[in-house]
Amino acid sequence: MASNSILTDSSIAFLEKYLNNPSPTGHESGGQKIWMDYLKPYVDTFITDTYGTAVGVINPDAPYKVVIEGHSDEISWYVNYITENGLIYVIRNGGSDHMIAPSKRVNIHTKNGIVKGVFGWPAIHTRNRSKEEPAKIETIFIDCGCATKEEVEKLGVHVGCVITYPDDFMILNENKFVCRAIDNRIGGFMIAEVARLLHENKKKLPFGLYITNSVQEEVGLRGAEMITKTIRPNVAIVTDVCHDSTTPMIDKRIEGETQIGKGPVITYAPAVQNKLRELIIDTAEKNEIPFQRLASSRITGTDTDAFAYSNGGVASALISLPLRYMHTTVEMVHRDDVEYVIKLIYETLLNLENGETFSYFK
Repeated sequence: MASNSILTDSSIAFLEKYLNNPSPTGHESGGQKIWMDYLKPYVDTFITDTYGTAVGVINPDAPYKVVIEGHSDEISWYVNYITENGLIYVIRNGGSDHMIAPSKRVNIHTKNGIVKGVFGWPAIHTRNRSKEEPAKIETIFIDCGCATKEEVEKLGVHVGCVITYPDDFMILNENKFVCRAIDNRIGGFMIAEVARLLHENKKKLPFGLYITNSVQEEVGLRGAEMITKTIRPNVAIVTDVCHDSTTPMIDKRIEGETQIGKGPVITYAPAVQNKLRELIIDTAEKNEIPFQRLASSRITGTDTDAFAYSNGGVASALISLPLRYMHTTVEMVHRDDVEYVIKLIYETLLNLENGETFSYFK
């Protein structure tokens, strides 16, 4: 079991507030403000950029720069088309899952505030049960209680408004955190907790630490791509989520075998620098932190890729948090894994030598 001393009551309160707050891709600033407010006592300064990535910096004048990173955005929908009788059709903002949409409540974000709606769906009685039509992107629609397009527009809803789900944080069976947007605000939470531990344990790092909460990961790693050029780091340790492949209907031959409750997942991939990965594994073994392994083929599909291939090459590695039901409103992680990811990043930083090049040729 992970030490219960890592997460405090105030940590959990921050996590709940941060997860519940909507931060759809392209509209992350509200969540970033909550995150920066929590991080403020533990860092020396902040960097923010044009699109809203936020970075807490410890030792900003140090020449050697280490990034620990998560991403702040969540998947969502855009209003795409409003029918004459007041129904709303949508397109994705990130990898939103059309299969889970029918009968979900939604929040439509407008200049006048939140407008409530629901993803309607034909009743079971009215469907042709010999030929059930699955939900498709072109068949799901939102009803916000309006009879005409004009009524919808009067509420402040127009093409381009972003739509999120209202589902809130809960804890199942004492140690499973459940919410939408755990992918990947939990990453921002974990790196903030690393900063808190460094501060509370009075650890002085010999290098600059850039606690980076990137935007727009869900649409192609865009925030990381931008901020890595600003920071120009020497090392990047990225944290994101990966799949728990032990729940039904997942093929372990394709996805590999990783499971919640069994520790952080360390990824093998071309973008992962081998010596940095081995430093992380050595750190885990030395500190008796359980971990799992995962192989990625060409890309990791995370911000690791954006950091690794930037600035002529940055030594990068990925520490993932296993998660059930990704891109649904009931994403689930294990508290022990969250604590172990925090501990693994923290201990790796203490184990990292200032000026380390990770060269294969020395």
